[in-house]
Amino acid sequence: MASSTETASQPERPPRPNLAFRQLRGSRSPAEFAALVRRAAREIGERVSCDARYVGRVEAGEIRCPNYAYERVFMHMFPGRTLTDLGFAPRSSVRGRAARAIPDADPALTAGAPPGEPPVESPGAFEPYDTHENDQLNHEESDVLRRAFMTGGGATVAAATLGPLRPTTDATAAVRPPRRPGTPEAAALEEAVRRIRLLDDRHGADGLYRRAAAPLRAAYALLDAGATRQTTADRLHAGAGELAISVGWLAHDSGRYDDARSHYAEALATARMTGDPGLEAHAFCNTAFLARDAGRPREAVRAAQAAQRAARPLGSARLMSLLALREAGGWAGLADRTGCEQALVRAQALFERGRSEADPEWMSFYGEAELEGLEAQCWSTLGDWRRASRHARRAAHLQDPHFTRNIALYTAELADDLAREGRPDEAAAAGLRVLALLDQVQSSRIQSMLAGTARVLLPHRRASGVSDFLERHASTPRTARA
Repeated sequence: MASSTETASQPERPPRPNLAFRQLRGSRSPAEFAALVRRAAREIGERVSCDARYVGRVEAGEIRCPNYAYERVFMHMFPGRTLTDLGFAPRSSVRGRAARAIPDADPALTAGAPPGEPPVESPGAFEPYDTHENDQLNHEESDVLRRAFMTGGGATVAAATLGPLRPTTDATAAVRPPRRPGTPEAAALEEAVRRIRLLDDRHGADGLYRRAAAPLRAAYALLDAGATRQTTADRLHAGAGELAISVGWLAHDSGRYDDARSHYAEALATARMTGDPGLEAHAFCNTAFLARDAGRPREAVRAAQAAQRAARPLGSARLMSLLALREAGGWAGLADRTGCEQALVRAQALFERGRSEADPEWMSFYGEAELEGLEAQCWSTLGDWRRASRHARRAAHLQDPHFTRNIALYTAELADDLAREGRPDEAAAAGLRVLALLDQVQSSRIQSMLAGTARVLLPHRRASGVSDFLERHASTPRTARA
């Protein structure tokens, strides 16, 4: 008999059918509609395992709110509509729902939320790529993914632990999981990587870096605990490596180059230990970018070439295109115009081959806008300001509004190129557009670019709009490193 202090569990309400989503499917079969979803996902660089069963679950109301990957796909398929327009519950309405009980669940699964911040359930939040794992994950995901982020400062930031791991405020404390990790922990790790990337796309790195260290420590604790199955161990190693790269990028973009180098080296070591060419290519790709920014152009060239050797068997033309651009940036830093131009031509030709199933998930940011933006940086480094500004303008125009940080970055690049080209009024106008975005984006890189532009524009204070830009720039607070 239950004690009087216990509350009787309430039966769950039967799901309400999602009639709006069913109407969008129209006369197509669930399988046909699922194929459209997968095709739309490929168009924006997402990977979802949508099938007829998933469509049926959505229409039956079993999935109240989709995960972030599906949300981006649905927003691409039905532009201008919100989740509620598609028949889903607002994401805020599913925050804090009590987690479903798991037999023999460790108490740490439902503990650890900070005061005033209830655990988060994400019903239907993680749809695995291996569809045979659906049933198990649907049962366990709400506890494993109960919370990955919290709000702080001016932007949403990464905060919590992965799966059953308790948060720690001691950066040196060992984080030890209470049991050997399995599929749910691997899924949680992969979702943490996606969410960090999503937040960086929107807000930049400065407010995220320190908070992302806890999930990274937790990821390596999972590796130390050891998985029971080799397939799970492979997923954990790949996820930990990708998370190290993501955290390294946050350090890179916020000006912490030594930290970034360490994280990228950690990811590269993980790739080499496990024989993962995709992770190795990614680690070398980011190492090349860091070397370019840190003033080591020859290292940038060598790292980009190493990345291409690792990536060649993967069969992704888009990945090879990005790596050619990384090499071009190194050649530009060496003032080798011929080498840079040859790499740019190669990058463009590979890009035009289009997307494929072999493209890595992390490359969702790499579209025409990023191609233009990276080429603009090459011409800027070579001192060809006219070409640089032309490509930077195209990059800012082409960028998907979701990537707020990149819009600010490309526009800052445009402002600097225009200033150095001798077009101060246009440069000031572009600079003002960037300043208007800084309440959403925290990036030391962008702030440094604007500071350089302001120095170039100082002698042109009397030109139209320049004084306004200089005054607003001087009064804009600089983001403190978190």
